Amino acid sequence: MGSVMVARINTVAFEGIRARLVEVQCALSPGLPSFSIVGLPDKAVSEARERVRAALSAMSVALPPRKIVINLSPADIPKEGSHFDLPIAMALLAEAGILAREDIADVVALGELALDGTLLPVVGALPAALAAAEKDMSMFCPRDCGAEAAWIGATKVHAATSLAAVLQHFTGQSPLAVAEPGKVTIETTIKDLRDVKGQERAKRALEIAAAGRHHLLLVGPPGSGKSMLAARLPGILPPMSPAEALETSMIHSVSGLLEGGGISQDRPYRAPHHTASMAAIVGGGRGAKPGEISLAHNGVLFMDEFPEFSRQVLETLRQPLETGDVTVARANAHVRYPSRFLLIAAANPCKCGHLTDPNRACNRAPLCGDDYMQRISGPLLDRFDMRVEVPPVTFQDLDLPANGEPSQTVAQRVMVARAIQADRYVGLNGVTTNADIEGKTLTEYASPDQDGRDTLLKASERFGLSARGYHRVLRVARTIADLAGAPDVTRKHVAEALSFRLVSHRETVG
Repeated sequence: MGSVMVARINTVAFEGIRARLVEVQCALSPGLPSFSIVGLPDKAVSEARERVRAALSAMSVALPPRKIVINLSPADIPKEGSHFDLPIAMALLAEAGILAREDIADVVALGELALDGTLLPVVGALPAALAAAEKDMSMFCPRDCGAEAAWIGATKVHAATSLAAVLQHFTGQSPLAVAEPGKVTIETTIKDLRDVKGQERAKRALEIAAAGRHHLLLVGPPGSGKSMLAARLPGILPPMSPAEALETSMIHSVSGLLEGGGISQDRPYRAPHHTASMAAIVGGGRGAKPGEISLAHNGVLFMDEFPEFSRQVLETLRQPLETGDVTVARANAHVRYPSRFLLIAAANPCKCGHLTDPNRACNRAPLCGDDYMQRISGPLLDRFDMRVEVPPVTFQDLDLPANGEPSQTVAQRVMVARAIQADRYVGLNGVTTNADIEGKTLTEYASPDQDGRDTLLKASERFGLSARGYHRVLRVARTIADLAGAPDVTRKHVAEALSFRLVSHRETVG
């Protein structure tokens, strides 16, 4: 008996933001006509049979009346998504002798086929291009994915409108041009910090949070400007470095959020509603997709009405806040997503929101405030570097002209402080801001002078600061010193950092 010939082409399966190469093998063998796909395909992959059959029929190509077997190797990892359509169709064309087997052996292909053979966009083109570049392979994808995939300049990306266009490329009838990377998108509607009237202390806290990537909790009555302040934080953050932009864009790519193929250097700003599920916040669901904490990677996660989130959702934030990543565990896989974000949380002081207003407080004060803030556990509250009370804005303040500092001025100071930190921590893996330092690095760079140490020790003993709280004060003090251009942390830096830690609501010892 003659050996069965096999056509081979490559595509990818996604494990988090990593694209793992998958070999698509096609074999035609004697037997009753059939078309089967093996190798742990999901429903979308299994349905590729009908899409491929219809697309080939639209090109006047009939499937041979033989037994067709498509194997997705390695067979032990799950295959999910419609992007397997194009490589399956190309492998079939090669096995039928319409394409040369050797022409597609070093190709990575992905794309969904419409019934008329048109190629539809799919998610994950950016990490797929990175996987192709690592193996020195070329890539074929839908036209709408070409600009995104072309950002990985180490591989040739050909973007086609249809399966027929791919076939014409390989037969030499109409070669496809190499795709060009999309434009860097720039946010032009930055909200200005100058619009916020009053709230000077909260603005100062926002600047410190931006400079050192410190988590911030804003507590104040309704209408005091908490959401308004948080919305202006992206305007004072420095743009992402190319490495940060690429990593963040890969997360957005597998989530289908990259628009127009452009990579943005603006830091992401995510503001989920308090009714969001745990899978929506942390990640999971079908395909173990990234959640809001990963979509906010290298940017800002704003959680308004913080105590209104479910207790289960809030507690799942504790580990990502410490480690900067999250692992979504499933029965057949453990998927890791980076989630190094700046958390800004806003809360009312109590259920009615007017605990601090003697004219409007309910008759359960102060118990109503204690009960409401108890929804935030001690260990979670301890992970906030700063906590600021945002008082109501007076009518006199509202009547004043907007003469505060514009976001551009504050952003310059933040950028200088970030540059100081980047130079200080060069060579330290995973450390870019003061919020990241720990252990010996924290001791070396954030230890205050003797007066500052005495002040911090006295405050720790009096207010019962936890060890985590103690170290967070040191990090904030280091950032305050950087904003002032001071080489050493002194007593005044420690005192200001403590003032943002010790607020009227409870300090934790957990």
